[in-house]
Amino acid sequence: MKQKFNIITSTCVPLPLENVDTDQIIPARFLKATDKEGFGQNLFRDWRYDKQGNLIKDFVLNNPVYGGCILVAGKNFGSGSSREHAAWAIAGYGFRVVISSFFADIHKNNELNNFVLPVVVTEQFLAELFDSIKNDPKTEVEVDLPHQTVTNKATGKSEHFEINGYKKHCLMNGLDDIDFLLENKEKIEAWEQQNK
Repeated sequence: MKQKFNIITSTCVPLPLENVDTDQIIPARFLKATDKEGFGQNLFRDWRYDKQGNLIKDFVLNNPVYGGCILVAGKNFGSGSSREHAAWAIAGYGFRVVISSFFADIHKNNELNNFVLPVVVTEQFLAELFDSIKNDPKTEVEVDLPHQTVTNKATGKSEHFEINGYKKHCLMNGLDDIDFLLENKEKIEAWEQQNK
C-alpha cells in the first residue's frame, strides 16, 4: 500500500451520504483479521451485497459507470469507532484519495497512516463536485499534494486543502512512521551522542 503521492488525476466514485461511520465502511464481523490484506473486498459490505451475498446493483460501487481512485463522500466521513480497519478497507479497495467537507479526526489520521489522502473542502465545493459527477460520471478531479490543491476539472474551480507537514512529507516520499525514523537514524544517533 505504500505509494508515493504527487499529483493524482482521476474520475470519482460519489457517495453523497452524511455521517458514514466506520461500521458502515467495514462491518464489525470482519475485524478479526490483523493483516491488512483482503479488507478492500469488504468495503461497504452491507451496502454492496444483500444477505444472500448478491450484488446490490444500485449501490454506487457496483455501478460500472463510476470508477477511479477518488472517493467523494458526504460530511462527517469516518465517524464512530476508531477502527483502523476502515482505512485498510478504503486503501485495499484502491482509493488513494477521499474528499469530504469534514472527517472524524481519528479516521482522518488512520487514512493518512495507510497512504490514503483525506482532502477537506468547503461544503459548496463538495456540492458542486457531486453535481459535476452526477452530470458526467467521467468528470475528473486533480489532487495536487505538493501545492495542496484540489481541482474540479469540469468547472475549473480549485480549493486549497490543509495537511500536516510531517504527513505530507511521508506521503510524498512513500514513508510510514517507521520508515521515517529509519531515514533519520543517523541524525537520531548523532543527537543521542551529543546529549548523553
